[in-house]
Amino acid sequence: MSMHSMLSVSGLHGYYGKSHILQGIDFEVGDGELVALLGRNGVGKTTTMRAISGVLHNVEGDVRLDGLPILGKPSHLVARMGLSLVPEDRGIFATLSVEENLKLAERRGAKRSIEEIWSMFPSLANRKNTTGGKLSGGEQQMLSIGRALMTDPRLLLLDEPTEGLAPIIVDGLIELLVELKKSGLSILLVEQSLDVCTKVADRFLILDGGKIVWQGDRAALAASDDVKARHLTLEHA
Repeated sequence: MSMHSMLSVSGLHGYYGKSHILQGIDFEVGDGELVALLGRNGVGKTTTMRAISGVLHNVEGDVRLDGLPILGKPSHLVARMGLSLVPEDRGIFATLSVEENLKLAERRGAKRSIEEIWSMFPSLANRKNTTGGKLSGGEQQMLSIGRALMTDPRLLLLDEPTEGLAPIIVDGLIELLVELKKSGLSILLVEQSLDVCTKVADRFLILDGGKIVWQGDRAALAASDDVKARHLTLEHA
């Protein structure tokens, strides 16, 4: 790949107990690139995200963030190096206010201020004293992304961000992802909706059988009906 690589993954294996989920994964995410990781349920998309971000410990291979090895390092160290994961369960603190959730994520010397998050998510600004557990699904997702951005990441991992959200909220998220990409942030996105992916992603990876079985840009994916039929669920079609 000619562009500078923000994330480089090679020979990544991941295990849950005795189950060998990831069986030698190779891919890259370039600087300022948004890459979508596609595949049926249960093929290891979330496992890939967990392995890269240091949440899954039973791993082997080589994963580098901007050239520095991160595989096997604890997740708080990986985060400090500039990688932030927005997990599927959103991972916010239900009993803390929106503002407290954001302040907890704040990193000394980080470029992004809490004011910037308020302007990015006006609906959160209006609810800064509301506890996380009382927010709607869409607001919780925004808070989860806001928390990740507070750590000033260079690479953002988003796991199923639009799941269960109303279409109008999804449209807002799509706009946000486009803006974040324009700002130079590298993003790896796991997303069931092919429609969302084709609106935001530069490149696509398809995971099946614990390996990346296909990769290409939007035009290549659009032209690959056989690939989609073989490796993606009907909801992608």
